[in-house]
Amino acid sequence: MHYWYNIATGRVETDDDRGPAEDVLGPYDTPEEAGRALEIARAKTEKWDAEDRAWESGGDAEPVGE
Repeated sequence: MHYWYNIATGRVETDDDRGPAEDVLGPYDTPEEAGRALEIARAKTEKWDAEDRAWESGGDAEPVGE
């Protein structure tokens, strides 16, 4: 079973009760992980933004934080 975070309702959902695709983040392996979906998405976005800035400035293209 997978878990999803519904950004429209703020609820964790399962495969069985998942809302529309445009409203959910996931899949996640646990309900706890799905509950942290916004935090996880924010961290990934910050990492990717830092990688983009490094690449655009001619810096090291290696992934940041890995």
